[in-house]
Amino acid sequence: RALDTIEDDMTAFKTSSEKINYLQNFYRVALDSDNWSLNGVGEADEARLLQEFWRVSKVYKTLSSPMQRVVRDITQRMGQGMSEYVEKDLGQGTNTIEDWNKYCHYVAGLVGIGLAEMFVESGCESNLVNNKTLANSMGLFLQKTNIIRDYLEDFVDGRAFWPQQIWKQYAKDLGDFSKQPNSPQSLSCLNKLISNALNEVPDSLSFLENLQNPNVFRFAAIPQVMAIATLDKLYNNPDVFTGVVKIRKGTACKLILETNNINDVKVVFSDFAKSILTKISPHDPIASETRIVCNKIIGLTQGVQRRRGLAGISFFNLWKFIFPITLAVVGVYYFQNYI
Repeated sequence: RALDTIEDDMTAFKTSSEKINYLQNFYRVALDSDNWSLNGVGEADEARLLQEFWRVSKVYKTLSSPMQRVVRDITQRMGQGMSEYVEKDLGQGTNTIEDWNKYCHYVAGLVGIGLAEMFVESGCESNLVNNKTLANSMGLFLQKTNIIRDYLEDFVDGRAFWPQQIWKQYAKDLGDFSKQPNSPQSLSCLNKLISNALNEVPDSLSFLENLQNPNVFRFAAIPQVMAIATLDKLYNNPDVFTGVVKIRKGTACKLILETNNINDVKVVFSDFAKSILTKISPHDPIASETRIVCNKIIGLTQGVQRRRGLAGISFFNLWKFIFPITLAVVGVYYFQNYI
């Protein structure tokens, strides 16, 4: 979160070199120092995080050496990766799909990889979980969802990430979509990006299937079900081009409470994949592409049993939701809020 705040602030640093220096050396300077802080960067709680980062460093130093190694390594790689994009002209987005994937890897895929390593190092999960490809896809799925949703905000800020390789098939300028949000070209471009993001789902489900610890599972799974719910809300939705589209808070709460095992997750993914299928226009040039990926998701979730919901759960048993919800809130906050 601290690295993201430094990366996201477009006005606090006098030069790009100054920002790059902070990003590239954060793992060494901020983590190792007993009193490191940074003022004037970010807003509200994020600014306070940097101002009082010594508190984070204090906790970091209480971790075991293997856990510290993971945090330090991932922080170094994230900072280095983020610095590659500081001086790039992103007013019209990233250049290629590969660039888009690379950026998402640096800011979110590495988080997934780091978390997987920490799950194993802590003894909460077996080494089977430490699959970097699957963990990376978990992060990419979340970050791509955020980038698709944040089209307008990022464009206005002059730092967009929609890949030109995709959107230039539908418009000459990235801002054209906000001028004609209901046009077939705008919606088709949006749907193309969503279909791309949905291709991360098979790996995401495979990663979740390997988790055995219930609390770790909920921590990892809840942001994923939030993401598929968000993509369903974004699909073919012209409001993406004029504001920020989010799922209802009631829906988010329901997903949090009902995401307890892989069966629950597969039900959610199946339901939202089917929902997207119902929205596909036969006139959309990428209709077949979206159908293929949605049907693939549905195929991976066949045989799941419908959840019973919260009806009939005793008051005594509700305690089991408190800890997972706390973990979920932390996870969802890191990957940005969906609600």
